[in-house]
Amino acid sequence: MSRRVHFVSLGCPKNQVDSEIMLGLLGKAHYEIVPEADDANIIVVNTCAFIEQSKQESVDTILEMAEHKKGQCDTLVVTGCLAQRYPEELAAELPEVDHFLGTGDYPRIVDVLHKREDGLGIAPRTLVGVPDFAGSSTLPRARTQPIFSQYLKVSEGCSNKCTFCIIPKLRGLQKSRPIDDLVKEAQALADQGCTELNLVGQDLTAYGFDLPGKPKLTALLEALSAIDGLRWIRLLYAYPRTFNQELIAYMATAPKILPYIDMPLQHIADDMLRSMRRGKAEAGTKLLLDKLKERLPELVIRTTFIVGYPGETDAHFETLYEFVKQYEFDRVGVFTFSQEDGTPAATLPNQVPAEVALERQSRLMKLQKQISKKKLRALRGKTIEVLVEGPSEETDLLLQGRSYGQAPEIDGCVLINDGTANPGDYVKVKITQTGEYDVVGKIVGVVQAARHSALATAPVKNPTVGGLRSSLPIVEG
Repeated sequence: MSRRVHFVSLGCPKNQVDSEIMLGLLGKAHYEIVPEADDANIIVVNTCAFIEQSKQESVDTILEMAEHKKGQCDTLVVTGCLAQRYPEELAAELPEVDHFLGTGDYPRIVDVLHKREDGLGIAPRTLVGVPDFAGSSTLPRARTQPIFSQYLKVSEGCSNKCTFCIIPKLRGLQKSRPIDDLVKEAQALADQGCTELNLVGQDLTAYGFDLPGKPKLTALLEALSAIDGLRWIRLLYAYPRTFNQELIAYMATAPKILPYIDMPLQHIADDMLRSMRRGKAEAGTKLLLDKLKERLPELVIRTTFIVGYPGETDAHFETLYEFVKQYEFDRVGVFTFSQEDGTPAATLPNQVPAEVALERQSRLMKLQKQISKKKLRALRGKTIEVLVEGPSEETDLLLQGRSYGQAPEIDGCVLINDGTANPGDYVKVKITQTGEYDVVGKIVGVVQAARHSALATAPVKNPTVGGLRSSLPIVEG
């Protein structure tokens, strides 16, 4: 029987890690991964269901892939958050789908396919249990990104109680992975040529509170920093309530920990923060930001906000607008409130009309565009360190890379119009031009050449891995 699999991965980098594990398991079981759905007899769609746009994208993708069952495809598998959230509804409404696997059940994908191939009829159509799987370094993991830049998922789930967020129901309560297991995986990535490690988790700064002995994030960072070969370690999804002084102090003295933080603030008006159950008021949030800037003067902050949350008045929005204007964040994503069934916020009174929320989103993003242009303009004439990714997505005539202040896939980039370099090189680039989100410059020196293994092996060739992630900013609770 043919074992040709086409894989579609939607959503955030955390979902991408799950997809890479499934790809690794399939590869180990001798399934062939193919880039075109027309060439596959098995199609897997790993879905996202965080907000309305992501749910719609997931459903549209499933229906699109279902069309291929009219050809040689005979098996369609849906995994991930949408399957976890609506297993019964999807099973009833999508007869084209042969199997649904939840967020804690995806490691069983090979077992399900094998049982189906045996023709014994014992492979469950719906395998959606309690999401209690956190990951393990023992699992194979195929790479869909260049080896020099990789994600490390340090925990799964979230124990916060934000009123707008469905993540705890989709992924369960927080489950941190032990430090030794994470170090083992990170060491293996470094041995293969990884030099930039991006740490992800639903609530990164709460890492370890659920483990024996309650190790802190600083202990994990110290262990990762000791790994030879790693140059950049970046923190993504750093929840503000649990961002403590010890972590700030460590970041200020640890050279491998980048002065970059992805910290979803969601709002600043006290009424909104209280209703959202964010756990930190306006004064505490500003105190944290001030302390971060004081100890880490080169810090780049990426954040997200929700406008149109139930009960948000014009005054609340103006408070948020002035806050963004005052603190001049480097990167900002703005979402309109998504009324997600199953969340406390969905049934709150004083729901804000969609047109009002959209107007507020537009106004705040217009402000942020001005701030971004101003901050990037200040880079003109300066020389910065850049990790070279390869040819530009726009033209082969330019190289493309990122500075420490640009996380992969969600921030802007550095375009290089003068000089040569290999993917994985760290080079010095003098900035000559700037725009709203990207900058342009020329190479004036080499900091560190790419390690040989970074160029010797290529990631899985599957262009559909990552659809939603590249088209929508992702906000995490």
